[in-house]
Amino acid sequence: MKHELFSHVILTQDIPALGLCRGDLATVVEQYEPAPGQEPGYELEVFNAVGDTVAVVGVSESQVEAPSQQERLCVRHAADLVA
Repeated sequence: MKHELFSHVILTQDIPALGLCRGDLATVVEQYEPAPGQEPGYELEVFNAVGDTVAVVGVSESQVEAPSQQERLCVRHAADLVA
């Protein structure tokens, strides 16, 4: 597995059904071994600015990346989320 449990990852694509956007920060809470011919997967927990859970979502490894030192965190309001 590329991303360790409880590590932070960044979404690489929008997940509109949950109001999640590319660039959102999430925490890996479970790892899934791939079936033959598939990529590994992760269960992620996404929090708001005060630490409340706003989503738990399963993603494939290609839908996340590790954060880098060149990236900065930002805040957006729930009203601005993807519909």
